[in-house]
Amino acid sequence: MSHDSTAAPESAVRKLSGRRRKEIVAVLLFSGGPIFESSIPLSVFGIDRQDAGVPRYRLLVCAGEDGPLRTTGGLELTAPQGLEAISRAGTVVVPAWRSITSPPPEEALDALRRAHEEGARIVGLCTGAFVLAAAGLLDSRPATTHWMYAPTLAKRYPSVHVDPRELFVDDGDVLTSAGTAAGIDLCLHIVRTDHGNEAAGALARRLVVPPRRSGGQERYLDRSLPEEIGADPLAEVVAWALEHLHEQFDVETLAARAYMSRRTFDRRFRSLTGSAPLQWLITQRVLQAQRLLETSDYSVDEVAGRCGFRSPVALRGHFRRQLGSSPAAYRAAYRARRPQSERPVDPDPGGAGATRPPAPAESAALSPEGAVPFQTRRTPAPVPAAAGVPVQRGAS
Repeated sequence: MSHDSTAAPESAVRKLSGRRRKEIVAVLLFSGGPIFESSIPLSVFGIDRQDAGVPRYRLLVCAGEDGPLRTTGGLELTAPQGLEAISRAGTVVVPAWRSITSPPPEEALDALRRAHEEGARIVGLCTGAFVLAAAGLLDSRPATTHWMYAPTLAKRYPSVHVDPRELFVDDGDVLTSAGTAAGIDLCLHIVRTDHGNEAAGALARRLVVPPRRSGGQERYLDRSLPEEIGADPLAEVVAWALEHLHEQFDVETLAARAYMSRRTFDRRFRSLTGSAPLQWLITQRVLQAQRLLETSDYSVDEVAGRCGFRSPVALRGHFRRQLGSSPAAYRAAYRARRPQSERPVDPDPGGAGATRPPAPAESAALSPEGAVPFQTRRTPAPVPAAAGVPVQRGAS
């Protein structure tokens, strides 16, 4: 991970071919797509806000299949353009896909592949990542989507490096975002990349949203698994593991409960979830540690024991690898963002469970920068901060 930057990585600078123009943004709509996600790129790129200092884009709204296109609430939409209009766009946005279990139309996938080959920037918002993955555009790339659908994306497309913690991922010429509001974050990031901080800030003020949001989806993550696992015999083993995270057990224990060899269990588990069982177990223990750090005054040592880690050192190592922060820094940053009235009350102030003040060695890590992950982006340098304003890490 790296700082946000308005400079595109050199590897992502590709010459547009044919009739494509950088300022033209095509939004690809499908029947069954949610209206909120669909409206985000239409609002960001389709409204003339030059009076506010926002450079103008040229918007093409394209139907990805025959219409009329039905959306939320039974509304019917008629897109003014078809797939052929994508050939003029320097950026193509897929704001959402109607179902993570159904394949997108092959004609639309061909149009996306062709656009990418001709140098266009391809963007998938929320479940739009499934369309990009189906087109093969996310193979061997980092990507994200709504945390609830991330396990399914990882399972269905194992060559995609899915990170459910991120609000958005910019991999140069292919970008993906998490759900709903994260689509706004990514669209603002695109404006910032194209036209700089001032233009993105002006647009954010018009939309009445933060120009940058620190953090990621990690605060929303749940004990999520693909929906299909509910009908599988392994579901009982998974449920047992989630209920006994406070105990020290390993993958061999889970394999034994499933009456399988370790090798067979690993293969079956990966086929169902897209994840190795050991990594899944560690992730669940870290998620449980997050909850306890947010909602209790247990010490870090106590949290480690209550999450099944064999030592506080093990918790700190896995916690930092997954969230880019120490447990103490995460707790401090989380509480700093919450109103005083919502913070946990220690029933025994000064007792064994009381939260001690941070040691000097920890104090440098207490800013939100060190406490939460931020978007993946292959860029070399951070954006310089304005005078007196610290550089923020985080999805924008």
